[in-house]
Order: sequence, then structure tokens, then C-alpha cells
Amino acid sequence: MKKASEYLNIKNWAEEDRPREKLLLKGKASLSEAELIGILIGSGTASLSAVDLAKKILNGSENNLNSLAKLSVKDLTKFKGIGEAKAISIVAALELGRRRKNQEIIKNPKIGSSQDVYEFLKGDLLDLQHEEFWVLLLSRSNEIIKKKLISSGGVSGTVADPKLIFKSALEELASAIILVHNHPSGNLKPSAQDLSLTKKMKEAGLVLEIPVLDHLIFTNESYFSFADEGIL
Repeated sequence: MKKASEYLNIKNWAEEDRPREKLLLKGKASLSEAELIGILIGSGTASLSAVDLAKKILNGSENNLNSLAKLSVKDLTKFKGIGEAKAISIVAALELGRRRKNQEIIKNPKIGSSQDVYEFLKGDLLDLQHEEFWVLLLSRSNEIIKKKLISSGGVSGTVADPKLIFKSALEELASAIILVHNHPSGNLKPSAQDLSLTKKMKEAGLVLEIPVLDHLIFTNESYFSFADEGIL
């Protein structure tokens, strides 16, 4: 006959019901507060799973996270199965939540022109003696989701793989992209390779419904915008 503890052990639950696995499979929003605290606790007692222990802690805090956040490490260690290390994890997690609530939400920069792109990447590309290829991943409202360095090469060129560029865009659920690479020589004229890559990227973007809004050639003094010049 199995012991009661074997039935209660999280390892014996169906995979989709285990808190960690459930978070990976269904996302963080699918977890109850007890399951989230259970992940912090990590393990329960001989008779209680980590989630059941978390439920006891919540019950002792009127099932209110604000009340739970007021408990000290000493208060939490009064619950059987909660040692100092587990109590510290809970206190630290709730303190992070409190600090996040108090911080102002910073909106990502929004791209409205080629000049915005140039100014945004100045800190990354100014004064470089070698070529680099970057991509800006944009939201539907043209806010920058992420900037990503695709490749870094020599003085005369670098390789930009369209597969890597669109892989990044798909991973970040970008709605559009902007390509940027620098010419250390200061020459703003696009090369045959620049023109060919831009055309290839534009066509791929149309297929994937992730349009290429622009391609900038960056130099220390100025820039060349494919969109502004009407050749995108």
C-alpha cells in the first residue's frame, strides 16, 4: 500500500498539473497563487506537497497577498515545513512585486522616421572601424521591441543571414522590422550586395507578413535611408 505522502508528492501528479511544468506548458497566468508560491517553496513536508503548504500559508494570511507581504521571515518560519531559506524566498519575491508596482512603466521608444532610427543606434554604431548589421524589431504601433546585432564583420563588409533576422522577428512576435548596417568608410552609396539583400528581405517580409519598413546605411556623419529614397 502506498503512503499518503506518495499521493501528495508533486512528482506523482500529471505533468500538466505540476506547477513548473504547468507554467511552461500553459503560461504563468494559468497558475493559482498557491501554485506560484509552491514553486518558490520548492518542496513540502512528509504529509503536504509544496502547493498544499502554500495553501496553508495563504489561509493564514486571509488568502490575501497584501497580508502575506506583511509577514516577516520569522512569521513565515512558524509554518511547519517553512525554514529560513524558504521564508526568505517568499519575502524576496513579494518585495520584488512591491517594487515593480512602485516603478513607473517605461514605454519603449517609438520610430516615426529614419532620423529616429539613426539617433537610436548612434551609441552602438558611432566610430566603429568594422561593419555591423543590426535589426530593430517593432510592434504594430512601431514601438521598438528589441534591437539585435545580427552580425559583425571586417572593414569592407559583414554577412546578414535573412533566416537569422526573421527568426529573431518571429521569436519576439514583431510586426515589422528595420535593417541597419554601417559603412566605416563613410560612403553612403548602397552596394550591389546591399540592394540585393534589401530586395530579398522585402520579399521574405511580405511572405511572412513582417514588412521591412526601412534599411539604413549608417555613417558617423549621416545616413542613407532606402525608404526615404523610394527604393525599398
